[in-house]
Amino acid sequence: MANILNIETSTDVCSVALSSDGMVLEHHEDYDGKNHATVLNVFLDDIVKYITSREIKLDAVAVSIGPGSYTGLRIGLSEAKGLCFGYNVPLIGVNTLKLLSVTALFSRYNEDDTLYVPMIDARRMEVYTAVYNNALEEVMAPKAMILDENSFKEFGDRNLLFVGNGVSKWKEISPIKNAHYLANSKPEAVNMVALSELAFRRGEFIDVAYSTPLYLKEFQATTPKHKVI
Repeated sequence: MANILNIETSTDVCSVALSSDGMVLEHHEDYDGKNHATVLNVFLDDIVKYITSREIKLDAVAVSIGPGSYTGLRIGLSEAKGLCFGYNVPLIGVNTLKLLSVTALFSRYNEDDTLYVPMIDARRMEVYTAVYNNALEEVMAPKAMILDENSFKEFGDRNLLFVGNGVSKWKEISPIKNAHYLANSKPEAVNMVALSELAFRRGEFIDVAYSTPLYLKEFQATTPKHKVI
């Protein structure tokens, strides 16, 4: 039986979930999207108290590794590494796009031939995206994509389920007829459990000291509109 602490901070949602053998024991979520650093510390303090009071042996920490918000990913990974060092347990990295696809698997649009297309907003008409089948196997590898009418045309004869906070901009220009949309779905720690459990059983861990987030594109700093004198 594996006891895993799951951390998700890749979008405007900050969430944590403690799972044991696939069951969620304790979880916390915040949807305001402004105070990840502060909120996450509070959530983790509560989880640690829960673990300590029940004498639970923590076996691993799982964290959403990206893509997503640069700041959110750094905060989540930093906290996850600290917990791994403190508890001397391995670190599991969960791809955020695959996590979104797990959410879609439980929707009413799930059919045998459905392809799942997670989308995370990357500003303007760009999204982080990938394509998975219902076994969560990659049909198209994760990438940063600037959307236009020709996007995903190679999958136009399939049932496609688009999921995530980048869906709304795609829905406005999509010419695909066999498409369904779950625009309000967001990655959450409670939905990480199946992926983190599977990774733990397979021994698929990432380096606690040197692992970095999956950004998919380089960070670009913006120039302030007004000069500070």
